[in-house]
Amino acid sequence: MARVLVTGGAGYIGSHVCKQLARRGHEPVVFDNLSRGRRELVRWGPLEIGDVSDATALDRVFQRYRPDCVMHFAALAYVGESMSNPGPYYHVNVTGSLTLLDAMRRHGVKMLVFSSTCATYGIPDVVPLTESHPQRPITPYGTSKLMVEHVLTDYSRAYDIASVVLRYFNAAGADPDGEIGELHDPETHAIPLLLMTVDGRIPCFDVYGTDFPTPDGSAVRDYIHVCDLADAHVRALDYLRDGGRSVALNLGTERGTSVLQLLEVVEQVTGRAVPHRLLPRRPGDPAILVADAAMARKTLGWAPTVTDIADTVTTAYAWMRQRSPAMTEGAVETTPCALHAGGVSR
Repeated sequence: MARVLVTGGAGYIGSHVCKQLARRGHEPVVFDNLSRGRRELVRWGPLEIGDVSDATALDRVFQRYRPDCVMHFAALAYVGESMSNPGPYYHVNVTGSLTLLDAMRRHGVKMLVFSSTCATYGIPDVVPLTESHPQRPITPYGTSKLMVEHVLTDYSRAYDIASVVLRYFNAAGADPDGEIGELHDPETHAIPLLLMTVDGRIPCFDVYGTDFPTPDGSAVRDYIHVCDLADAHVRALDYLRDGGRSVALNLGTERGTSVLQLLEVVEQVTGRAVPHRLLPRRPGDPAILVADAAMARKTLGWAPTVTDIADTVTTAYAWMRQRSPAMTEGAVETTPCALHAGGVSR
C-alpha cells in the first residue's frame, strides 16, 4: 500500500484516479484549492485545501501525511483561456509545479506521476503520434505543460526524482458506477457539450469546420475513457515503486473518431437529434490527433479497455442523466438553431 498525495484530486481525472487508487489498496490524499475542483468528487480519502504555489501549505501536508508518491493534476487547462490570458497558466502550471517539486525535495519524496497532454506536440507532422514526435505547442497551455516536462527531466538528473509523464489525448466518459463524472464550469469538452445540447441546457452544439483533410471533412480525435486513464496512473505508480526510470508516455485508444461520427453516436445513444451549427475552422486546430500508445503498453502493461466510442458516450450519458431530470423526462425546449454537418468543439 502506498500513500499518494494527489494534487488537483477534486477534478475530473484526479477524482477518477483517487477511486482507482483506493480500489487497489492505496491511500489517496487530495490537495486541491477547489478553484475548479469539486468537493463532492473527493470520496476516497482526506481532502486538504491548499494551493500548489503555497510552499507553507505543501510543507504542512507533507509533514502530516508523509506520502510515498505524488500524482500531480493541479493545473489550469482551458486552451482558449490560455490564449487570451496566459499569465495564470505559467504561474499555476509552471511555478506551481516547481514549488511542488521543491517541497518533494525537502521531504524526501522521489516519485511523481505528472498529468501532461498531447497539446505539447502542437500540429502533428504525422499520425499516429509517437512520443518521439517533435514537441511544438501552439498554445500557452501546451507550452506550460512542456516546460514542466523539461523541468522534470532536469530534476530527475540532478535530484533523482523519478517521474512518469502521461500525455493524454481526449479524456472522456464517466465512472460506470455513477459516483463521479465531468463537472467542468465552463464546459469545453465535446461529449458533455453534445449531451448538454440534448438536455436543452444549450441551444446548439457549435461545430468548427467541415473542410479538414479527413474522410468526412470533420476533425478527428482520440477519445480515451477516463477510467482507462486512471488505470494507467496506478500502473505508473507501481512502475515507479518497482524502480522504474523517468519516462514519458502517450495515453490514447489509437482510434480516431471524427466529430460527425461522434455526433451520430450521441444521437444513437440518446435517441435524440443534436441541434448543431456550422462555424468556420478555428486557427490552429489540427485535422487529426490520434495516439500511438505502444510505449505505454510495453512500459506499464497497460491497454485501454474501452475502445468503442459508443461505450464511452454511454457512461457520460448515464452520469448526466443522473444529475439532470430533464434528460430522463424529456429535453427542455430551447431556441432552435439551423442544423448543419459538424466540425469540432472541445
